[in-house]
Amino acid sequence: MSTATLTIDLDALVANWRRLDALNTGETAAVVKADAYGLGMDRVARALARAGARHFFVALAEEGAALREVLGQDVSIHVFSGHMPGDADMIGDCTLVPMLNSVEQLIRHLEALPGHPFGIQLDTGMNRLGMEPAEWQAVREIALAQAPVLIMSHLACADEPDHPMNPRQLGLFREMTDGLDIPRSLANTGAILLHSDYHFDLARPGIGVYGGAPFTEARPVLALDIPVIQCRDLEEGESVGYGCDFVARRPSRIATVAAGYGDGILRAMGPRTSLWAEDTPCAIAGRISMDLIGVDVTDLGHDPKNLQLLGPHQGIDRLAENAGTIGYEILTSLGARYTRRHIGA
Repeated sequence: MSTATLTIDLDALVANWRRLDALNTGETAAVVKADAYGLGMDRVARALARAGARHFFVALAEEGAALREVLGQDVSIHVFSGHMPGDADMIGDCTLVPMLNSVEQLIRHLEALPGHPFGIQLDTGMNRLGMEPAEWQAVREIALAQAPVLIMSHLACADEPDHPMNPRQLGLFREMTDGLDIPRSLANTGAILLHSDYHFDLARPGIGVYGGAPFTEARPVLALDIPVIQCRDLEEGESVGYGCDFVARRPSRIATVAAGYGDGILRAMGPRTSLWAEDTPCAIAGRISMDLIGVDVTDLGHDPKNLQLLGPHQGIDRLAENAGTIGYEILTSLGARYTRRHIGA
């Protein structure tokens, strides 16, 4: 093995989706934007479609077009960014459902693709995408006359169950949509776990499907095994890597592994992170560089052929905590140089 291997357990991923589906009182979609959070949209989407997912969400029309080639016409594909300039042919040809975010997008869609399905995204307080209450009120009758297939909003703090923003957004979403005979969607992973009041007709789990918080029952989906290029002995007082941040306090054995921040292993995680040799943690020695990481294997007692960064002992959320970030960033930063190996499903 000359490059690091990222193993993606599709059986675990499908099990996570099914568990969230069981917790949800409505229908359950799947979010596969950003190449399925970096894990390979084609393989992930096929596995989820076989498991029963019939609604998928992507960020951009280009992602939707690629997904349509993978899944065919038997599923609906919703585009969070709505109908952007120049998207009309792609939306029409690939039968995508843009989630329209503004009056401008509504006009663009109705003029370019009259009669083509669309959804509406409402802003209930996140101030990121969607029509604000006054904007929605101004175009509501026009939009409803064209029969949108879905109305959605997005929670800002669903991963914090006691945050007052959650009931505030739920109340506003109800004010803006109650009484309409149109399917509604509010819940992401966190909102599925909050309460059934947030579930409505269609939930859109993302990070929980891929094994991340706040879905604590999720099965681990990833393993990342990195080959060792070289091992060397250090005398007490010798240093490793840029800046001499690591200085040996005893005679030490250092393994250099073939990955670094060029592969999405964030430099900030270095001081708090270990790699694993089976059940033995081995601390990172010195700074993470672009292609290489030094690892202290002194107590291992032998030279390993590879070391594991992600696996049963250490998941994406542990690495995120070590780096001062979130599991989403760990996932979507995983580099293109990894050999990706999908197993199961």
